[in-house]
Amino acid sequence: MENLQNNLESNVQKMEKDKDDLEKSNMSRLEFKRYLEDEVIQPLYDAHITLRQIRLPRVRGNGNTTFMEEPLINSFVIEEIRKYITPKENKNGKVNIFKTERIHNTIGHACVLMKKDLENYMDYDVGSYCKDDWNLAQKLMLHGCDPLPRRRCLTRASKIYLKPYPINQSLWKIPEGRNVRWNLYRCRDFECLSNNNTDRGYTKCTGCFEMEKEMLKWVNKSSLTPAEFLISDVLGVKPGEIRVGIDYSVGTGSFAARMMEQNVTIISTALNLGAPFSETIALRGLLHLYVTPNQRLPFFENTMDLIHTTGLLDGWIDLLLLDFMLFDWDRILRPGGLLWIDKFFCNRKDLDDYMYMFLQFRYKKHKWVVTPKSKDEVYLSALLEKPPRSL
Repeated sequence: MENLQNNLESNVQKMEKDKDDLEKSNMSRLEFKRYLEDEVIQPLYDAHITLRQIRLPRVRGNGNTTFMEEPLINSFVIEEIRKYITPKENKNGKVNIFKTERIHNTIGHACVLMKKDLENYMDYDVGSYCKDDWNLAQKLMLHGCDPLPRRRCLTRASKIYLKPYPINQSLWKIPEGRNVRWNLYRCRDFECLSNNNTDRGYTKCTGCFEMEKEMLKWVNKSSLTPAEFLISDVLGVKPGEIRVGIDYSVGTGSFAARMMEQNVTIISTALNLGAPFSETIALRGLLHLYVTPNQRLPFFENTMDLIHTTGLLDGWIDLLLLDFMLFDWDRILRPGGLLWIDKFFCNRKDLDDYMYMFLQFRYKKHKWVVTPKSKDEVYLSALLEKPPRSL
């Protein structure tokens, strides 16, 4: 970067010195294009690649990694595959939102590590009822054994399943609790999941099972902090262009419900992290996608108008893991589509690293806000537009 700056300054000084001669000789557009490519764009690109190598160090494995712990990683020669499947330690050294110490990206190899669990999952009588073991399936998924094999057993449902509320009621009404299998949750009804219960079984998404609080999100100016954006303001950036998107968050579907009121279809990602998030989203009449952060999103390239994320990713996430995720989001987001980073928070000392992760794609900034969360933590919210890219 220093060499590039010195070179450009030298050229500017030379042009200033020879300005009389330059006025007489007209540089062709082709020559000017070649100058920009050789003297500006290529050095900037080289600097960008070099910076990425600094930000994303070479994967050396975990401190106690052995061949036995990662039996297949040494089977691959391509460095990018090895980087992808190497477990990503949580950046803060603590257990993350998924109750794990690391994230195992998957190409199916991780099932070897969880042979007993997978065999237990697939041990059933064909045609009979499956064991009530969704939590085992979720454990396998979160540890990289994903996608799971199909099973030939019958899924259990609630003993007393009632028809769901009609769509004109279900969006902002707590679902019928008898439609949920509660035996694997700490709570046994939706009332237990309320914000004032300290033993509810989950820590993220405060108040997300209280509809009166959920109804205030993204529409109520009185409760806004600088890091919170209104849906109306975001949609106003691209009037009529936002039609379909994905909410990559922790929640009960309230963002999708609000967007449905604006005739926008949102698919909500969900895992059952101590509470029936997936069931709640579906019972509210909304689309949900049961995926983990280590899974490639099952959408085609350049198809989504909007990607929204809140509450799921924060300062625990490994930078290399985040890098793979962001490139996957970029893959499915269409040119001109919006990436809405909603109250991402991290330690103040890590902010520059995370900002680089989001800015590396050179999206157009419509909104960019950094505000204190606590003494040592900050919020980052942004609304970014994917640029057009062509061959």
